[in-house]
Amino acid sequence: MASGNRPQGELYQALMRSRSALGTIGLVSAALNILLLGGSLYLMLVYDSVIPSQSVPTLVALFAMIIVVYVFQGLFDVLRSRLLADVGAAMDLSIGSRLQQVVDRVALEGLRGDAGQPIADPIRDFDQIRGYVSSPALAAMMDLPWIVFYLALLTVLHYWLGFVTFIGALVMLALAWVSDSRSRAPTETVNRYAAERRALVDEKRRHSEIVRSMGMGDRLWNRWSEVNRKFLEAQASLTGSAGTLGAVARAFRLVLQSAVLTVGALLVIAGSATGGIIFASSILSSRALAPLDQAITNWRTLAAVRSAWARLERILAAVPDAQAVTTALPAPASTLATENLAVAPPGVQRIVAAGVTFTLSAGEAMCIVGPSAAGKSSVARALANVWQPVRGSVTLDGAALRQWEPEVLGTYLGYLPQTVELLTGTIAENIARFEMPIDSDAVVAAARAAGVHDMIVAMPQGYDTFVGIEGSQLSGGQRQRVGLARALYRDPFLVVLDEPDSNLDAMGEAALDAAIASVRQRRGIAIIVAHRVSAVGRCTHALVMKDGAQSAFGPVDKIFQRKPSTDGGVRVTAGPAGMPEPKA
Repeated sequence: MASGNRPQGELYQALMRSRSALGTIGLVSAALNILLLGGSLYLMLVYDSVIPSQSVPTLVALFAMIIVVYVFQGLFDVLRSRLLADVGAAMDLSIGSRLQQVVDRVALEGLRGDAGQPIADPIRDFDQIRGYVSSPALAAMMDLPWIVFYLALLTVLHYWLGFVTFIGALVMLALAWVSDSRSRAPTETVNRYAAERRALVDEKRRHSEIVRSMGMGDRLWNRWSEVNRKFLEAQASLTGSAGTLGAVARAFRLVLQSAVLTVGALLVIAGSATGGIIFASSILSSRALAPLDQAITNWRTLAAVRSAWARLERILAAVPDAQAVTTALPAPASTLATENLAVAPPGVQRIVAAGVTFTLSAGEAMCIVGPSAAGKSSVARALANVWQPVRGSVTLDGAALRQWEPEVLGTYLGYLPQTVELLTGTIAENIARFEMPIDSDAVVAAARAAGVHDMIVAMPQGYDTFVGIEGSQLSGGQRQRVGLARALYRDPFLVVLDEPDSNLDAMGEAALDAAIASVRQRRGIAIIVAHRVSAVGRCTHALVMKDGAQSAFGPVDKIFQRKPSTDGGVRVTAGPAGMPEPKA
């Protein structure tokens, strides 16, 4: 499977971690192939010894021995199947976490495959590889070297028997080569169109409300149908080619078996062989060519697995394993800083935010304001460690974010994106970030901090309410407030909120103000992205973005003009040039 690829790739190394099991499988395969001689020897002895002598005791003894042989053959066959399944499972355990890392990075960094095509699902490719490793198809491939052993036995019986079977093996090998050469390109084409079909279906499902409300269903169906037509054509071409070659191979095996019988009969007529040899040679020749026949039958599967292996090795090479952090840093507690930060969307070379430089201390809050497409959300994603800087840096207490393990850093960060993404599960599970076992006290504390506890307990199932796929069972405002509670879970040092009030009513906005105040009171840092300059009333500092670059940064009093409001707070009355005028 690794032929033509990097022989020491990560998949190969994962497979070789089970080399002892593979060695045992090789020994079991050897025992199986030797035991498979039992049927040929039994038939030959019955025809050449028992029938001429008419010895019933000899026949009974031979029958008892062949029964024992068949029992051991069955046991070894079961043992080999279980060992192959164990190798597949061990391979999964060895590389499973690495594949999850690859999936995450492909999604976050927008990595693309050859010719800019979307990268295929690594998990799906690995499942195909693991399924093949655990299947009888691999066992058949491991039996291929034993063809030489059976050809040698046939040659011992008579060189003409060995010669005819050898010619048959060459023809079968030629058919296998033709099957391989004809299936490579169609297999790649089928896989490409299959990936496109899945992507279109997933996209339509994710945006089903927009599709239905705007009458785009038929158009997207036509788009999918065109890709599906190409997929079916490619699949029909591949299936037709593989089916034709498989039928030819099976027909040739029958012809070859009859040819071996014919040669055996001629040898008996010439007095060069016994009658038992005719039947024994037929079984031996069939057994010799069985692995080739199975290889041709399963060649389509093998071609697909080989393509999956090559794709996965390329992906693993393109997404190197992240270097483990060997020194654990203390939790950040004092500053957040950026230096000449520049950000670009994953997989895109165009910089959407640049020149961002600021420093915040514990207990401070900063609003990022500016017109649409100014780069506000891009900066927020970089601060939340979602996007990696193109240049410049983001540091906590002077340390770059990459100096923490991602799972550890995540406990110090709270992030509420523009589009709140809840995962399939309960409200409690989402707030707890799927931490197991769930700390009920911490979940309730986060909900209270977000002002959502009363809303949750008013639901029939409270915190155990199932949110549905992507939070579909909750309203937009409910999703936003649950997402805020998730961002505040376990009091993270840095809380980044992107348009947190876009779906909130007056009560929700009051809860948001209280949540930001609580972050500052416990000496955390809050970042709020907003279109409206009125949001600066919640903050100590402001970062103004314009045309994808930092326009201004500093204390709110220096960036904006503010005066006390009637409710005891502050009201923004004027902003820097280029900013929309705030409303009173």
